[in-house]
Amino acid sequence: MGRGAVPGVCRTYGRAMTRSPSSPGFWRSPLRGPWLTSVLGVVLLGGITVLFVTGLVSYAAYNPNLSPVNDKTPDKGILGFYLFAWPTDPHWLYRLNQSVHVTLGVTLIPVLLAKLWSVVPRLFALPPARSLAHALERVSLLLLVGGALFEFVTGVLNIQLDYIFPGSFYTLHFYGAWVFFSAFVVHVVLKTPVALRNLRHLGEEKDDLVSPRPDRPTVSRRGALWFVGGGSLLLFATTVGQSFDGLLRRTALLAPHGGADPGSGPNGFQINKTARYAGIDTAETAEDAWRLVVTGRTGTVRLSRAGLARLPLHSAALPIACVEGWSTSDQWWRGVRLRDLAGLVGYDGDPPDVLVESLQRRGAFRRTALRANQVADPRSLLALYVNGEDLSPDHGFPARIIVPAAPGVLNTKWVARMTFGDL
Repeated sequence: MGRGAVPGVCRTYGRAMTRSPSSPGFWRSPLRGPWLTSVLGVVLLGGITVLFVTGLVSYAAYNPNLSPVNDKTPDKGILGFYLFAWPTDPHWLYRLNQSVHVTLGVTLIPVLLAKLWSVVPRLFALPPARSLAHALERVSLLLLVGGALFEFVTGVLNIQLDYIFPGSFYTLHFYGAWVFFSAFVVHVVLKTPVALRNLRHLGEEKDDLVSPRPDRPTVSRRGALWFVGGGSLLLFATTVGQSFDGLLRRTALLAPHGGADPGSGPNGFQINKTARYAGIDTAETAEDAWRLVVTGRTGTVRLSRAGLARLPLHSAALPIACVEGWSTSDQWWRGVRLRDLAGLVGYDGDPPDVLVESLQRRGAFRRTALRANQVADPRSLLALYVNGEDLSPDHGFPARIIVPAAPGVLNTKWVARMTFGDL
């Protein structure tokens, strides 16, 4: 009887052991293995590098070193080493950058989730560290997983206009990106030789990802990759359209919906912030009440909208592109050049920076700053008209800023004051 009892005890002990996530037998999928993990890792290596670079470029586009009103990430210190004066050419630069950043980020979500699933046994492996190198790898893995989830979740919430963050999105996303990418670099350095070796050998080698007791396979590893790729393709197809107009925009099912309807006609293009949301009182924008206050080296000039319309007017075909990834095609704007306004207050040569203030009462970027190179560009306008008609209230009537290659929030609407000078 003693001999008969022992196998039962062993089986019970074995079942108990496999219920622990730290036990190799707990993870039964036959798909997990170094080859699958390496393929997913190589895809993320390229994709996340592009995401990081385009994210830094997006941050640089705000000219955060120009003025505190543009800087949403205080005390960035050496992390701002790459910042430069944001150019105005090509005029579609920011539109392209944000389209790539947002669309690629959404497209990579299935790949990221598949990668995390493929390595989840390692998160529970015991002992936590077998050597100094192994401890470094485990720490980088935890930072990598946590950082990736944080960056992708906050990014998706931002493009859906769900601002539920415990602080500024810009600050959180900026510092989170540096933490994540630092862990990513360490992980790549440690794992790239192994990944390349695994890709050269289609046969699985034994390691901690291969289950010692796998279940029967229901799909091949290549089939799993096709499934992940199909998910990414679906997300791409339902996201990329927000960077275009017309029928393609209707395919952007994952873009924010339920906002203000821009209607049709010359002002019938996308709106991110309505006049009602911004707290604009129509009494303030009426012809007999509204005045643009321009201040500079020689004093202050006050101009009505009719007075602005009597100044030399110029036209420019420029898009509107926002950090959330959506953009419009080129719209025809007509108004007074910013450098001509600078000339009214004593800057006849090279114009300086300018601080722009809006009638807007709530929300971010009520005040923004533009660099001298942006002011000097002949396409940079204080626009009064778009596509041949007056601006609508939601598009910034009575006057708004439009600057080539600038983020949408720097193209201030409902402009009330402009102060030229070094900021």
